[in-house]
Amino acid sequence: MKTIIALLLAAMFVISGCNTVAGAGKDIEAGGEKVQKAAEDVKEKM
Repeated sequence: MKTIIALLLAAMFVISGCNTVAGAGKDIEAGGEKVQKAAEDVKEKM
C-alpha cells in the first residue's frame, strides 16, 4: 500500500511539473526510456 501511495505522489509531482501537453509527452518518453534501459541492463546481467 505504501508503494502505491509513493508512486501516486511521484506521478503527481511529475504531472504538475509539465506545463504543456508536449512537455508531458517528453516526460513520459524519458520515463519510458529509463525503464527500457533498466530492462536491458537486467537482461545483460542474466
